[in-house]
Amino acid sequence: MSRLWSRFGARTAAVALLSVGVAGGFYLGEDRETQQAGLTSQVSFQVDQAEYQYQRELQAEHRRSSAQQRSAEYQAKLRAAEAAKEAAQRAKAAEAAAASRKKAREAAEKEEAAEKESESKAFTGPIPASCNEFSGNREIGCALLLDAGFKIDQMPCLDKLWNKESGWNHRASNPSSGAYGIPQALPGSKMATVADDWRTNPATQIKWGLGYIEGRYNTPCGAWAHSQDVGWY
Repeated sequence: MSRLWSRFGARTAAVALLSVGVAGGFYLGEDRETQQAGLTSQVSFQVDQAEYQYQRELQAEHRRSSAQQRSAEYQAKLRAAEAAKEAAQRAKAAEAAAASRKKAREAAEKEEAAEKESESKAFTGPIPASCNEFSGNREIGCALLLDAGFKIDQMPCLDKLWNKESGWNHRASNPSSGAYGIPQALPGSKMATVADDWRTNPATQIKWGLGYIEGRYNTPCGAWAHSQDVGWY
Protein backbone atom coordinates (compact mmCIF):
# COMPACT_ATOMS: atom_id res chain seq x y z
CA MET A 1 0.00 0.00 0.00
CA SER A 2 2.93 2.37 0.68
CA ARG A 3 4.10 1.86 -2.91
CA LEU A 4 0.73 3.05 -4.20
CA TRP A 5 0.75 6.14 -2.03
CA SER A 6 4.28 6.93 -3.21
CA ARG A 7 3.24 6.78 -6.84
CA PHE A 8 0.13 8.88 -6.27
CA GLY A 9 2.12 11.45 -4.30
CA ALA A 10 4.64 11.83 -7.12
CA ARG A 11 1.88 12.38 -9.67
CA THR A 12 0.07 14.85 -7.41
CA ALA A 13 3.26 16.82 -6.84
CA ALA A 14 3.91 17.00 -10.57
CA VAL A 15 0.39 18.22 -11.26
CA ALA A 16 0.64 20.76 -8.43
CA LEU A 17 3.88 22.18 -9.87
CA LEU A 18 2.31 22.41 -13.27
CA SER A 19 -0.66 24.23 -11.78
CA VAL A 20 1.59 26.75 -10.02
CA GLY A 21 3.43 27.38 -13.25
CA VAL A 22 0.17 27.99 -15.06
CA ALA A 23 -1.09 30.35 -12.37
CA GLY A 24 2.15 32.31 -12.47
CA GLY A 25 1.89 32.73 -16.19
CA PHE A 26 -1.42 34.57 -15.74
CA TYR A 27 0.39 37.69 -14.64
CA LEU A 28 2.51 37.79 -17.78
CA GLY A 29 -0.34 39.35 -19.70
CA GLU A 30 -3.90 39.05 -20.79
CA ASP A 31 -2.75 37.74 -24.15
CA ARG A 32 -2.02 34.47 -22.47
CA GLU A 33 -5.57 33.87 -21.24
CA THR A 34 -6.24 31.38 -24.01
CA GLN A 35 -3.04 29.50 -23.25
CA GLN A 36 -3.96 29.44 -19.55
CA ALA A 37 -7.38 27.94 -20.26
CA GLY A 38 -5.81 25.18 -22.31
CA LEU A 39 -3.26 24.41 -19.64
CA THR A 40 -5.95 24.38 -16.95
CA SER A 41 -7.90 21.85 -18.98
CA GLN A 42 -4.76 19.76 -19.41
CA VAL A 43 -4.05 19.87 -15.68
CA SER A 44 -7.58 18.71 -14.88
CA PHE A 45 -7.22 15.84 -17.32
CA GLN A 46 -3.93 14.74 -15.81
CA VAL A 47 -5.40 14.92 -12.31
CA ASP A 48 -8.27 12.71 -13.44
CA GLN A 49 -5.85 10.28 -15.07
CA ALA A 50 -3.74 10.12 -11.93
CA GLU A 51 -6.80 9.43 -9.80
CA TYR A 52 -8.01 6.75 -12.24
CA GLN A 53 -4.63 5.05 -12.26
CA TYR A 54 -4.48 5.22 -8.49
CA GLN A 55 -7.90 3.58 -8.16
CA ARG A 56 -6.89 0.84 -10.61
CA GLU A 57 -3.77 0.10 -8.61
CA LEU A 58 -5.81 0.05 -5.40
CA GLN A 59 -8.17 -2.50 -6.95
CA ALA A 60 -5.28 -4.60 -8.24
CA GLU A 61 -3.67 -4.59 -4.80
CA HIS A 62 -6.98 -5.58 -3.23
CA ARG A 63 -7.35 -8.48 -5.65
CA ARG A 64 -3.79 -9.67 -4.89
CA SER A 65 -4.42 -9.42 -1.16
CA SER A 66 -7.71 -11.31 -1.45
CA ALA A 67 -6.10 -14.00 -3.59
CA GLN A 68 -3.29 -14.44 -1.05
CA GLN A 69 -5.81 -14.68 1.79
CA ARG A 70 -7.89 -17.26 -0.07
CA SER A 71 -4.74 -19.26 -0.83
CA ALA A 72 -3.67 -19.15 2.82
CA GLU A 73 -7.13 -20.27 3.94
CA TYR A 74 -7.13 -23.09 1.39
CA GLN A 75 -3.69 -24.29 2.53
CA ALA A 76 -4.87 -24.16 6.14
CA LYS A 77 -7.89 -26.29 5.24
CA LEU A 78 -5.63 -28.79 3.45
CA ARG A 79 -3.35 -29.05 6.49
CA ALA A 80 -6.34 -29.49 8.81
CA ALA A 81 -7.80 -32.19 6.56
CA GLU A 82 -4.44 -34.03 6.42
CA ALA A 83 -4.06 -33.81 10.20
CA ALA A 84 -7.58 -35.18 10.67
CA LYS A 85 -6.84 -38.01 8.23
CA GLU A 86 -3.64 -38.96 10.06
CA ALA A 87 -5.44 -38.85 13.42
CA ALA A 88 -8.17 -41.12 12.05
CA GLN A 89 -5.56 -43.55 10.72
CA ARG A 90 -3.77 -43.64 14.08
CA ALA A 91 -7.05 -44.21 15.88
CA LYS A 92 -7.96 -47.01 13.46
CA ALA A 93 -4.54 -48.65 13.89
CA ALA A 94 -4.81 -48.41 17.68
CA GLU A 95 -8.29 -49.92 17.56
CA ALA A 96 -7.08 -52.77 15.35
CA ALA A 97 -4.13 -53.44 17.67
CA ALA A 98 -6.43 -53.46 20.70
CA ALA A 99 -8.80 -55.86 18.93
CA SER A 100 -5.88 -58.11 18.00
CA ARG A 101 -4.60 -58.16 21.59
CA LYS A 102 -8.10 -58.91 22.85
CA LYS A 103 -8.49 -61.75 20.34
CA ALA A 104 -5.12 -63.23 21.30
CA ARG A 105 -5.96 -62.93 25.00
CA GLU A 106 -9.32 -64.59 24.52
CA ALA A 107 -7.72 -67.39 22.47
CA ALA A 108 -5.10 -67.95 25.18
CA GLU A 109 -7.77 -67.99 27.88
CA LYS A 110 -9.86 -70.40 25.84
CA GLU A 111 -6.88 -72.70 25.29
CA GLU A 112 -6.00 -72.59 28.97
CA ALA A 113 -9.59 -73.40 29.94
CA ALA A 114 -9.64 -76.28 27.46
CA GLU A 115 -6.39 -77.65 28.89
CA LYS A 116 -7.74 -77.44 32.41
CA GLU A 117 -10.96 -79.13 31.35
CA SER A 118 -9.01 -81.83 29.53
CA GLU A 119 -6.80 -82.43 32.53
CA SER A 120 -9.75 -82.61 34.87
CA LYS A 121 -11.41 -85.17 32.62
CA ALA A 122 -8.17 -87.13 32.30
CA PHE A 123 -7.59 -87.41 36.00
CA THR A 124 -9.16 -90.35 37.73
CA GLY A 125 -8.30 -91.96 40.98
CA PRO A 126 -7.17 -90.76 44.40
CA ILE A 127 -4.31 -88.32 44.82
CA PRO A 128 -1.40 -89.89 46.71
CA ALA A 129 -0.44 -88.31 49.99
CA SER A 130 3.28 -88.78 49.25
CA CYS A 131 5.69 -90.67 47.02
CA ASN A 132 6.00 -93.29 49.73
CA GLU A 133 2.85 -94.86 48.34
CA PHE A 134 4.89 -96.04 45.32
CA SER A 135 7.86 -98.32 44.90
CA GLY A 136 10.53 -99.10 42.35
CA ASN A 137 10.58 -96.97 39.21
CA ARG A 138 7.24 -95.40 40.15
CA GLU A 139 8.69 -94.08 43.39
CA ILE A 140 11.65 -92.66 41.47
CA GLY A 141 9.23 -91.13 38.97
CA CYS A 142 7.13 -89.53 41.72
CA ALA A 143 10.19 -87.95 43.34
CA LEU A 144 11.48 -86.61 40.02
CA LEU A 145 7.98 -85.33 39.20
CA LEU A 146 8.09 -83.11 42.29
CA ASP A 147 11.67 -82.07 41.55
CA ALA A 148 10.54 -80.93 38.07
CA GLY A 149 8.03 -78.55 39.66
CA PHE A 150 4.84 -80.56 39.17
CA LYS A 151 2.42 -81.18 42.02
CA ILE A 152 1.75 -84.65 43.31
CA ASP A 153 -1.79 -84.55 41.88
CA GLN A 154 -0.15 -85.13 38.47
CA MET A 155 1.28 -88.49 39.58
CA PRO A 156 -1.88 -90.54 38.90
CA CYS A 157 -1.91 -89.30 35.28
CA LEU A 158 1.81 -90.02 34.87
CA ASP A 159 1.33 -93.44 36.40
CA LYS A 160 -1.47 -94.30 33.96
CA LEU A 161 0.44 -92.86 30.97
CA TRP A 162 3.69 -94.75 31.47
CA ASN A 163 1.97 -97.87 32.71
CA LYS A 164 0.24 -97.93 29.31
CA GLU A 165 3.45 -97.15 27.40
CA SER A 166 5.94 -99.44 29.10
CA GLY A 167 4.59 -100.74 32.42
CA TRP A 168 7.34 -98.52 33.95
CA ASN A 169 9.95 -100.98 32.60
CA HIS A 170 13.15 -99.07 31.88
CA ARG A 171 14.23 -101.80 29.45
CA ALA A 172 10.97 -101.91 27.49
CA SER A 173 11.62 -101.87 23.75
CA ASN A 174 9.19 -101.71 20.84
CA PRO A 175 10.73 -103.80 18.04
CA SER A 176 8.44 -102.38 15.36
CA SER A 177 8.95 -98.67 16.06
CA GLY A 178 12.23 -98.56 17.98
CA ALA A 179 10.69 -96.76 20.97
CA TYR A 180 12.57 -97.47 24.19
CA GLY A 181 12.42 -97.12 27.94
CA ILE A 182 9.82 -95.98 30.46
CA PRO A 183 8.61 -93.00 28.36
CA GLN A 184 9.02 -94.97 25.10
CA ALA A 185 11.25 -92.31 23.52
CA LEU A 186 11.38 -92.60 19.74
CA PRO A 187 14.17 -93.18 19.04
CA GLY A 188 15.52 -94.10 22.44
CA SER A 189 18.80 -92.29 21.71
CA LYS A 190 16.99 -88.97 22.27
CA MET A 191 17.37 -89.59 25.99
CA ALA A 192 21.14 -89.23 25.64
CA THR A 193 20.55 -85.47 25.94
CA VAL A 194 20.11 -86.13 29.66
CA ALA A 195 22.85 -88.71 30.19
CA ASP A 196 24.74 -91.45 28.38
CA ASP A 197 23.27 -94.17 30.60
CA TRP A 198 19.80 -93.77 29.06
CA ARG A 199 19.59 -97.49 28.19
CA THR A 200 19.84 -98.69 31.79
CA ASN A 201 19.09 -95.81 34.17
CA PRO A 202 15.37 -95.26 34.92
CA ALA A 203 16.08 -91.82 36.42
CA THR A 204 17.67 -90.63 33.16
CA GLN A 205 14.67 -91.89 31.21
CA ILE A 206 12.15 -90.31 33.58
CA LYS A 207 13.90 -86.91 33.54
CA TRP A 208 13.85 -86.90 29.76
CA GLY A 209 10.20 -88.04 29.70
CA LEU A 210 9.09 -85.30 32.10
CA GLY A 211 10.89 -82.66 30.02
CA TYR A 212 9.22 -83.93 26.87
CA ILE A 213 5.78 -83.87 28.52
CA GLU A 214 6.23 -80.35 29.87
CA GLY A 215 7.42 -78.98 26.53
CA ARG A 216 4.59 -80.52 24.52
CA TYR A 217 1.61 -81.00 26.85
CA ASN A 218 2.42 -78.80 29.87
CA THR A 219 1.51 -81.49 32.40
CA PRO A 220 1.33 -85.29 32.70
CA CYS A 221 -2.49 -85.04 32.82
CA GLY A 222 -2.38 -83.10 29.52
CA ALA A 223 -0.26 -85.86 27.98
CA TRP A 224 -2.58 -88.55 29.36
CA ALA A 225 -5.64 -86.78 27.92
CA HIS A 226 -3.96 -86.63 24.50
CA SER A 227 -3.04 -90.30 24.75
CA GLN A 228 -6.65 -91.17 25.52
CA ASP A 229 -7.86 -89.15 22.52
CA VAL A 230 -5.45 -90.44 19.85
CA GLY A 231 -3.71 -93.42 21.40
CA TRP A 232 -0.24 -91.91 21.72
CA TYR A 233 1.49 -88.90 23.25
